[in-house]
Amino acid sequence: MSKPPHPSPPPPGGREVCDAALDFRIAIPARYASTRLPGKPLRLLAGRPLIEHVYQRALASGAVEVVIATDDPRIQQAAEGFGATVCMTSPNHPSGTDRLAEVAARLGWPEDAIVVNVQGDEPHLPPALIRQVAAGLAAHPDAGIATVCARITDPDELFDPNMVKVTRDAQDYALYFSRAPIPWHREAFGTGREGLNRLPTGVAWFRHIGLYAYRVAVLTRYPLLPPAPAERIESLEQLRALWHGIRIYVAEAVETPPPGVDTEADLARAEAHCQASDE
Repeated sequence: MSKPPHPSPPPPGGREVCDAALDFRIAIPARYASTRLPGKPLRLLAGRPLIEHVYQRALASGAVEVVIATDDPRIQQAAEGFGATVCMTSPNHPSGTDRLAEVAARLGWPEDAIVVNVQGDEPHLPPALIRQVAAGLAAHPDAGIATVCARITDPDELFDPNMVKVTRDAQDYALYFSRAPIPWHREAFGTGREGLNRLPTGVAWFRHIGLYAYRVAVLTRYPLLPPAPAERIESLEQLRALWHGIRIYVAEAVETPPPGVDTEADLARAEAHCQASDE
């Protein structure tokens, strides 16, 4: 493993986000195989590999350690070429969470350490958002996982099954995640999406943003837990945590990230975003 560069100072943001004493690590799972965009981590964006953009965003969050977790020597070579620390993992992991658990074990991270799982296909992920999920977990010792959400104002988003929704309790802990609209407004949603031009006032709906912070003790235990019935039905892995009594703290995001890169069209959009940012 190569020695990681010294992380950049944390970005501006809220009080939690700017806590200079915050101690957390980042693991970036990166797989070469991708059905819709083969070789995705190494595809060029503004002349650099996609995974390099993600890595630089992770460094800018102020993490004490950033590691790229991969099972592919091509990604290892490219990542070490731009100065990243790489942890080679098993090619047989069924999910990114399992891959992160192996990283934590191999690197000997302590059980109380906080690890943020940054997806390797989000080159424009705000560093402040990464720091926010770590700060949220650090501030809530009874939570095993922290994540973020954003308000929904468009009925199309609320009724889109690809847009995961979350509902929270009074202390902002997750009650449930679903592909269905939750909470269900009995009067306004009586006929479903049909004829609904705007959402009712006085109620807040939230979409889940798939960025997670874990305590290492939870991360290493998580892959050993049996799937929850609701997890199988909804195809949402986070429901396993709720089923087994692991609390998930869900803050409203300080910034809403742009979509990740899954297709050629997404890559073109990300390229346009890079060009606009340079202007």
